[in-house]
Amino acid sequence: MAVRKKTRYVCNSCGYASVKWLGKCPECNSWNSFSEEIEPVLDQGFERRTGDTNPINILDIEMDNETRFTTSIPELDLVLGGGLVVGSLVLVGGDPGIGKSTLLLQAASQMSENGKKILYVSGEESAKQIKLRSSRLGVTSKNIFLSSENNMDFVLKFIDDVKPDVLIIDSIQTMFCSEITSAPGTVSQVREATMKIMTKAKTSGTCAFIVGHVTKSGSIAGPKVLEHMVDTVLYFEGGSNNIFRMIRSVKNRFGSTNEVGVFEMTGKGLKEIKNPSSIFIADLPQKSSGSVITPLMEGSRPMLVEIQSLVSETNFTTPRRTTVGVDYNKTTMLLAVLEKKVGMPVNFSDCYVNVVGGIIASEPSADLAIISAIASSHKNIIVAQDYIIFGEVGLTGEVRGISHCQNRINEAVRLGFRKFIIPKKNLEGLEIKDKVKVFGVETVEDAFSIIFQ
Repeated sequence: MAVRKKTRYVCNSCGYASVKWLGKCPECNSWNSFSEEIEPVLDQGFERRTGDTNPINILDIEMDNETRFTTSIPELDLVLGGGLVVGSLVLVGGDPGIGKSTLLLQAASQMSENGKKILYVSGEESAKQIKLRSSRLGVTSKNIFLSSENNMDFVLKFIDDVKPDVLIIDSIQTMFCSEITSAPGTVSQVREATMKIMTKAKTSGTCAFIVGHVTKSGSIAGPKVLEHMVDTVLYFEGGSNNIFRMIRSVKNRFGSTNEVGVFEMTGKGLKEIKNPSSIFIADLPQKSSGSVITPLMEGSRPMLVEIQSLVSETNFTTPRRTTVGVDYNKTTMLLAVLEKKVGMPVNFSDCYVNVVGGIIASEPSADLAIISAIASSHKNIIVAQDYIIFGEVGLTGEVRGISHCQNRINEAVRLGFRKFIIPKKNLEGLEIKDKVKVFGVETVEDAFSIIFQ
């Protein structure tokens, strides 16, 4: 099979390819991100792909039940959709130092205790460095094999020799293929290395974890095609100053997406948080305005969080708006609703909104809680701590219905809350337990008449 060399310039940020060098990438607008790559390209007379390529009627395809096994870390199993599927490829991304390697080493320890053979390949750390971390985490299994190698040819040979049940690559940006002339970490190298790992995983039945570095914008370094190639994509969230870590599933071919697992970073590794709601509302301020509890849906389970607001008079012409964990544009819209529809003068006040615990309140159900917290701080009136408030707020001041209302209420009742302010539309078909009071509201003014009575 004849091979010819072809030169092109590829953006290291997004993977855009050009026949000539460009100062600015037209796809992602990155500057000086193009690098020259020479890769083998098949001639027109390439051989036909092996395997059964003839079209098959969809009704004639036999389905086999997918084989799963647990990682023995329930929060990780949750985001994976119930455990690891044999032959699957999982991409784990996150900021440096957030705990990706720690979690995978803990998972390797748990799976090896269950009789699984683990091959941990690190292109960034030596075997002694990994051993040092494993000693801190208490890893003592004999079924874990370590290798400090970044050449994919040797990694594939190790897989054939060890025949592991689980393969961990840390990280994919350090791996390189000898037939690709570009440097490790470039688009071509990352794509080719991932393709080889995927092929090996599918043919041998090995479950593979690959760690991906994250850029300043928060996306996994390299082209988006990397996310399309793998079966599952997991993202680590939580800053270095926050002891809580959340691992979120944004793609899963074998389970539901948007599931979230919550961990706490300790001196002995990551510890599971089995009841996140009780953690995030554990330190509620006593007799303080501007604090409201609302339930957020994180995947398939509700999570109670505290939304805080501080409104104060400003000495400047333009008031300041600062948000943490809440969309800035959403907050300015809610302030406009307060000013126009409720008649609350907030245009000459600084407004700060924060979601406690590092949670991101991105769903519309938090609108009513946010606007209530702002009004509470502006009026300096305390919202009773036994109230749970949620609902979407429109530009005309109406409170619109939201999804999973019953699940949110059940979670709050389990933690001892008995009073709820919800959209009136969600009252239909709602099962209300004894000693639970549910107030259905149509507008923001209706909600305020109950909260600030």
